[in-house]
Amino acid sequence: MSELTALDGKRILLFGKWDLGEVKVRDRSLEPYVCLKPALVPHTEGRHAKARFLKAKVPIVERLVNQLMRPGRNAGKKFLATNIVKRAFEIIELRTGQNPIQVLVWAIENASPREEVTRVIYGGILYYVSVDVSPQRRVDLALRFICEGARLAAFNKPKPIEECLADEIIAAAYGDSSSYALRRKEEIERIALSAR
Repeated sequence: MSELTALDGKRILLFGKWDLGEVKVRDRSLEPYVCLKPALVPHTEGRHAKARFLKAKVPIVERLVNQLMRPGRNAGKKFLATNIVKRAFEIIELRTGQNPIQVLVWAIENASPREEVTRVIYGGILYYVSVDVSPQRRVDLALRFICEGARLAAFNKPKPIEECLADEIIAAAYGDSSSYALRRKEEIERIALSAR
C-alpha cells in the first residue's frame, strides 16, 4: 500500500480535490523542505513542535495555513485559515487551470531569497555582511512574504482575503512584478549585494 492511497485503495486528495502526487519541485535545494506528503486536511496537530527542524516534515499547505494565523487578529483560528486557503486554491484553479499546490510550489521557489545580510560586530564597529540563506529559511521567508502580501492587499479593502491570497500566489508563481513577495525578495537580495 503506497502512502498516496487510503485504506480503501483510493488516492488521498487534499480537501478531496487536489493530488499532491503530481506536484514537482524544480529547485533541488528546496526539495527536502517542501513536504508534499498526502493528507486529506492539512492539520498535523503540532507534532512538529517537539523537535528542532521537524517543521520540514509539515505539509507545505499547512505551513501556509499556519502563516495566515500569525498576527494577533487571526491567532488560533486554524479552521478559518484553512477555509481561506481552500477557497484561494479554488480561485487559483479557476484562473490558471493548474493544480493549485503546484502553483504554490512555484511561488515559493520564485519568492525565496538566496542571500541576505547579517550583522557582525568587530572591534566595536557594526558591519553588515552578506550571507547565503539556508533552504529551510528560504521556504519560511517565501511563505511569510506571500501571506504578508495577501494581508496587506486585503486590509481595509473590499476585496476578500481569499482573492488577495490567490492573486499573490499566482503573481509570485509567474514572476509578475506586482507581487509583494517578489518585491521583498529583490529588496533583500539588493541589500545583500551592496553588503558584499
